[in-house]
Parts: sequence; structure tokens; C-alpha cells
Amino acid sequence: MIVKYNIFGYLIGEGFSNVFKNKKSTGASLMIMCATMIIFGIFLILGENINHIVQEVESIQGLEVFIKDEATEEQVKKLEEDIRAIDGVSTITYKSKEQALDQMKERFEDKQYLLEGYEENNIFPASYVVNLSDLEKSKDIKTQIETFEGVKKVQSKDETVTTLVNLANGIKVVTGVILILLVIISIFIISNTIKLTVHARRKEISIMKYVGATNGFIRWPFIVEGMIIGVLASVISIIIVGISYSYIAESLVNSEFLQTINMSLVTFGDMFNSIIFVYMLLGIGIGALGSIISMRKYLKV
Repeated sequence: MIVKYNIFGYLIGEGFSNVFKNKKSTGASLMIMCATMIIFGIFLILGENINHIVQEVESIQGLEVFIKDEATEEQVKKLEEDIRAIDGVSTITYKSKEQALDQMKERFEDKQYLLEGYEENNIFPASYVVNLSDLEKSKDIKTQIETFEGVKKVQSKDETVTTLVNLANGIKVVTGVILILLVIISIFIISNTIKLTVHARRKEISIMKYVGATNGFIRWPFIVEGMIIGVLASVISIIIVGISYSYIAESLVNSEFLQTINMSLVTFGDMFNSIIFVYMLLGIGIGALGSIISMRKYLKV
């Protein structure tokens, strides 16, 4: 047990030693990895906020199904049952002709006098306000409702819904592509950085092999070095992204635009667990993989 502990301590110690021995190379690797993670973090946070906004829109966005004036009570009730049975419908609320008129008066604010006389001859139809649980089904649900008996018109904001969904999907694709490119660049930089250390110690590595050291024993200090660089880059990136996002988000939340449209942003605290997991996974993975690649040439028999 003591021998195993000593070997483990040696490998970890050598890894830390390599990091501080090659300060310039370590610094270059840190800068590249931090840039990689910060850029990725921007797209990750942007994607999270787009998804959050889509979810908020899902909770309020839907369709308004206007009912024909000549529809009977039985037809109105049957229409509600048919709409409620559709897959993708979350809630359905009845709005009477009187409520529709009151709502229009609220929109007119100080010009409500323009609606005088409509109390006796109310031209505004009753309707069902339908909220959706899946925005992507908006068009299909609208088409289906339009075939029901008693429906005068179905009003929706398909263009807004489609734009939001497409934007969310686009952000996911762009984030994935950028992540792949940045990971490849980072692995290349890390592997070349550690190659300098390996090349400087090539004689020492040869001697270790001659006296029976295994490839794993030789390789692990360099893997530890890469992982340490990755972890440091992750911590630095999380601090930079966290402070920057918190400042920008606070400014945006207090802006008139977001207050007008009644939308919120995801706080950094809400994303912290997922961000730290992704960053640590990226940092350790990139660092270890870069080290393994850089060692292949020197560990060939």
C-alpha cells in the first residue's frame, strides 16, 4: 500500500513539476484553452437563454379560436372537448363576448370612447384561448382546429413561434460545430506544448524504459500535466464568464425592452452546475488527450 501511494504521489508530483518547469508553454496552453472555453461558454449561455425564452413563450403563447356567433351551446361545448383532446394542447380558457370587449377597452386605454355603443351591439366574438405544451406543433394544431364545427377563425403567431424554435435549434448546431473546432485546436496546442517537455526529457525517458519502466508509468506525469492545465483553464474561464455574464444579464434585465416584453434571463447560478461539469469535462478531457497524443512517438518500442 505504501509503495502504491509513493508511486501515485510521484506521478502527481511530476505532473505539477512539469507545469511549473515550462511556464511559457503552460501559459500559452492556458491562454488557448481559456479562449476556447470562453467562446464556447458564450454560445452555451446564449443557447440556454434561447431555450429559456422558448419555454416562457410556450407557457403563454398559443392560439385564439374564435367561435361563430350562430354556434349553439352544444357546439361550443363540443368544440372545447375536441380542442382539449388534441396532443400538444396545455390549457384552454373560454373568453366570452363581454370579456373580449373589456379586453379591447383596456387596449384602447384613454380612447375607450371609440367603443361606445358596442355594449348593446357587441361585434367581438367569443373565443377559446389555447396554450400549447409544444411550440413545434403550433401549425399542425391550428390546421386541425380549423376543421372543427363552429370555428370562425384561428389566430396565432406562427412566424414568431417558428423563428424562436429555429433560432434555438440553430444555436445548438452552431455551438456543437464551434465546440468541435475549438476542441481540435486545443488538443493540437496542448499536445505540442507537452511535446516540448517530452523532447527535453527524451534521454531520461529512454533510460527509464531501459530499466523496465512501463509506458503507463512514463506517460502518467504528462497526462497529469495536461489535466492540471485543463482544470486551471476551466476555473479561470468560469470566473471570467460568470462575472461578465452576471454584469451583462443584470443590465439587460433592468432594460426597458425585456421589461416591456415581460421576459427574463437565466441567472448564472442556475447554470453553474451544468457549466462547471461541462468545463471540467472539457478541460480534463482535452488536457489528457493532448498529452496522450504527444507521447505516442516517444513510447514506441
